[in-house]
Amino acid sequence: MYRHIIQNSIDYIENNLCSELTAQELSKKAGFSLFHYYRVFTSSVGIPVMQYITRRRLLYAVYEMSKGMKKADAALLYGFDTYAGCYKAFLREFGCTPSSYLSNFKIAKPYKINILQEEPIMVPHKQIMELLSTYWRMEDVAIKDVIYEGTGKKSDSLYYVGDNHLLKFSISLGGLKNHIKISEALEKEGLLAATPVETCDGDKYVQYGQLYCCLTKRIQGQQILPQNLFREDAKGDARFIGEIVGHLSIALSDVDIVVNDANMYESVVNWAMPVLQKANIIPNTLCRKYTTEFADLYTRLPQQIIHRNLSPSNIILEGNKWGFIEFELSERNIRIFDPCYAATAILSEFYSKGERFVKWIEIYKEIMYGYDTVARLSEDERKAIPYVVLSNQLLATVWFSQQDKYKDVYEVNKLMTKSIVEDFDMLVL
Repeated sequence: MYRHIIQNSIDYIENNLCSELTAQELSKKAGFSLFHYYRVFTSSVGIPVMQYITRRRLLYAVYEMSKGMKKADAALLYGFDTYAGCYKAFLREFGCTPSSYLSNFKIAKPYKINILQEEPIMVPHKQIMELLSTYWRMEDVAIKDVIYEGTGKKSDSLYYVGDNHLLKFSISLGGLKNHIKISEALEKEGLLAATPVETCDGDKYVQYGQLYCCLTKRIQGQQILPQNLFREDAKGDARFIGEIVGHLSIALSDVDIVVNDANMYESVVNWAMPVLQKANIIPNTLCRKYTTEFADLYTRLPQQIIHRNLSPSNIILEGNKWGFIEFELSERNIRIFDPCYAATAILSEFYSKGERFVKWIEIYKEIMYGYDTVARLSEDERKAIPYVVLSNQLLATVWFSQQDKYKDVYEVNKLMTKSIVEDFDMLVL
């Protein structure tokens, strides 16, 4: 729930950068005390709210300068009394002058910040080579795009560096810090993890223009291919996924870091459900069942740090070893979120009505059975799992419905949601 509230705050800031903004105003809009708002915003975004506002204003000001606006006018437009004040703030925030920034970076309109999902990032290979040389003293190393085996899609934020490393870019400093801290914690627990390689100065990440990046060890192995799970003899593979997600849950239960708190139930009831009811995608009878039966169950479900983005491409297998990548969206939530998300993510990549959906029900149940053999499910968790699967699907469908560039994905998720709603009783374990 907090993540959506902070995203609303980010959107409001973005639309009002040329106006006066205060932390008091933003905390009131969020419904938090000022102290709590500062804590939640910093945890979600990675820097305090007023520093974030200053940073966004500076990025837009230098963007306007690149398009020909006078420096003094750009500074004034984005809330600085003088260009000298803008100059000092820019030097403090980015470690260089506006003129140097304009000379060293390809200036584009500032990336949209979306803490709910990473936005596409474009970094030319030539600039990647310069980064590697400057901060890690790596010369003449091959740079390759990361292609997800299951879908054939190119990653918008990851690049292979030689055979043993990955370079990861992010718009969100908070997300990148989460990824680093959780990966390091999991490695201590004996799991394969993409832990950071320190720079020559001993830093774990680098600020690069409006982006942040870190070089990590590359987990050697293969991504899980969802299409393989639809084979007739693939029950054991699906159960194995459940088992390794169970091991991940146990490892994450011992991780002690500050992450964003989430309330999936409130997000569904207050955000997703009204939208889908209006679109006639979910019937009122199921909504009433959800808000009575699941409301009571939800308060008794164990909570801990979760991965939150367990698509098959984020699970890596190497012989009898396995690991996980991409912890930028990690948060504190109910622990059974992860196996349920893994199941719906598999369906989303190979959805079709009829036989394939029925086959997916088998896959889903094998994942849950596998999870239970490792991270024992309580009776409340067992009863709640169908509602968590439904919740994941409702949240995904509404999110995609609000993104113009994902219209095709929205249509698929809308059909998936209708199938899950129609056959909801089949999800009972």
